[in-house]
Amino acid sequence: MLLAIDVGNTQTAIGLWRGSTLIEHWRISTNAERTADEYRLLLTALLGGHIPTGAALASVVPPVTTSLRTTLERLVDGALVVVGPGTRTGMAIHIDTPRELGADRIVNAIGAADRYGAPVVVVDFGTATTVDLVGEGGDYLGGAIAPGLSVAADALVEHTAALRRVELTTPRSVVGRSTVEAIQSGLVFGYAGLVDGLVGRMLEAHPQAATVATGGVAALVVPHCKLVSTVDENLTLFGLSLVFQLNVA
Repeated sequence: MLLAIDVGNTQTAIGLWRGSTLIEHWRISTNAERTADEYRLLLTALLGGHIPTGAALASVVPPVTTSLRTTLERLVDGALVVVGPGTRTGMAIHIDTPRELGADRIVNAIGAADRYGAPVVVVDFGTATTVDLVGEGGDYLGGAIAPGLSVAADALVEHTAALRRVELTTPRSVVGRSTVEAIQSGLVFGYAGLVDGLVGRMLEAHPQAATVATGGVAALVVPHCKLVSTVDENLTLFGLSLVFQLNVA
């Protein structure tokens, strides 16, 4: 069994694969202060006696990468693949500085191209909202990064005197009839428009591209998008499984 872990700035996705089947998956808060021993206790409890025979890790939080690497080297009875510069991905990266590309973005691109074909536009609703393009030949061509929905909500509260934190949910109408609904409208419908704007510009050059979204709030925003309809909750974990197979094979 393969243990796949994707560490984002806010949340960490964990999945357990048996062959091509995802048999368990969890989402926990990312905590850069957790020690390797704490991660070992946490993962052991989640796995419930299962002993992974391999592990794949993608992380954008360096302290967590270090702790989890130590944990997985002790916990896993097999190979460990940590996605980073030098990792075989099977995908050519056509950007100015490939080493700067986040592990989660390349893993998403690999998973999306395999599941949905190329060209494909993949949107990840995480701490940052990213929109990435895989071209007709299956090469990573680049993308766009915007503040994530939760980051925007926090910034709104932090930098205004009268506005308060609201539940991230769809309001009754785009025309909010209260301050709470107005904020919800701006966040939910506003981010749907932001994503449609970025995806639409990419589709102008690649009109045949498929579109897919993943990430923590994808299910909230995508129903209000016009150009993205598919939500693949475990796309990153799937991409990690592909990278592991490529490197171990």
